[in-house]
Amino acid sequence: MPTTVTLDQDVAAKLKQTARDRGISFKEALNSSVRRGLSSTETTPQPYRLPARRLGAKPGVDLDRALRLAGELEDAEVVRKLAMRK
Repeated sequence: MPTTVTLDQDVAAKLKQTARDRGISFKEALNSSVRRGLSSTETTPQPYRLPARRLGAKPGVDLDRALRLAGELEDAEVVRKLAMRK
C-alpha cells in the first residue's frame, strides 16, 4: 500500500545503511524495521536498583552540606593553582 512517510534525517540514514549492508532495498529495510518494532514484546523495564553502602565519612563531616564542602574544596584548589603561577 503506497503511503507517504516523513523520516528524520538520522533515521533515513540508518535505514539506507541497513539496506546497503544487507543488500536489500530501502523499502525492505523500512518494512522489516517497522515490523520488528511493532512485534516487539518489550516489557516494562525494571527499575534500576543500587545497593546501599556505607560512605565511610569521617566524624565531623556533615554530608547534608556536601555540595558546599565540595565547592569550598574546589575553590581552595583553584587558589592553590593560581598561587603556583606567581
